[in-house]
Amino acid sequence: MDSAERVITRSPEETEALGERLSAKLKEGDRVALIGDLGGGKTRFVRGIARGLGSRGFIKSPSYTIMNIYQGGRLPLFHVDLYRIGGEDEFFFTGLEEFIYGDGVSVIEWAERHPALIRDCMYVITFKYLGEDEREISIEKCGVTG
Repeated sequence: MDSAERVITRSPEETEALGERLSAKLKEGDRVALIGDLGGGKTRFVRGIARGLGSRGFIKSPSYTIMNIYQGGRLPLFHVDLYRIGGEDEFFFTGLEEFIYGDGVSVIEWAERHPALIRDCMYVITFKYLGEDEREISIEKCGVTG
């Protein structure tokens, strides 16, 4: 992948495949920010990352649990959802930093709700809903890790 890439996916499976492709580049301590509207394909993308890392378990949105942890693969996967986290003060009280800055790969849905996290991410992925199955996915490599 180049430092900035735009891809149109035309099915949920294509979105997952793009996530799987990115997973090959991820290493311990990497953080990935996901930005986009509801239904934009963020969780499907994470399913692809999980498959690429060899994570075990069914990958589902952590909207209500705030975070899901998937193990058993090349690296632990911390799947975080900030949709229900109010502001920066509330974020700091969640204890999520321990995982986000931990020894696995952290993928953060709704990262725009905590802008300081975006600066600390290796990749920023933006999802744009184009149609029922069509998404425009922009992948920007920022180069921050560890």
